[in-house]
Amino acid sequence: MSTDFSREQRVVHCTRAEYVATVRALLADTFSMCVDLTAVDYLTYAGDRSLPTGVAAERFEVVVNLLSIEKRERARVRVQVPADDASIATLFDMYPGSEAMEREVYDMFGIVFTDHPDLTRILMPEDWDGFPLRKDYDQGRIPVQFSGDFAVQS
Repeated sequence: MSTDFSREQRVVHCTRAEYVATVRALLADTFSMCVDLTAVDYLTYAGDRSLPTGVAAERFEVVVNLLSIEKRERARVRVQVPADDASIATLFDMYPGSEAMEREVYDMFGIVFTDHPDLTRILMPEDWDGFPLRKDYDQGRIPVQFSGDFAVQS
């Protein structure tokens, strides 16, 4: 686990094995609100990811933003998730409000949250094939048809 600061916000890098214990420690340190949980697909990203020494870059990264109202502080937890085993533990037991956020990450990126109470699609239809926010997912197009004459009147 590595901790640094970005824009006066604590940033914690941990492994998947340390993830639950790290978040539990932050919860005990008054970070009582999970305000956001999302993911990033770095498949096509060639820039600097600002990872500390010892943290191996993976294709996916789960990012959790926590808030301590008592301390008036935010903490960001960044966890690398490999493409060949795109899974991570759920935070539902500590932060029940993370349920929908984890479902959205699953639906859009295909990252599985183990022990989640209802890991089903939340945005896409159940029979949808693929994960739309993965960088290797084909971009679709919907033809737009206009009716009427929208010529500019002078």
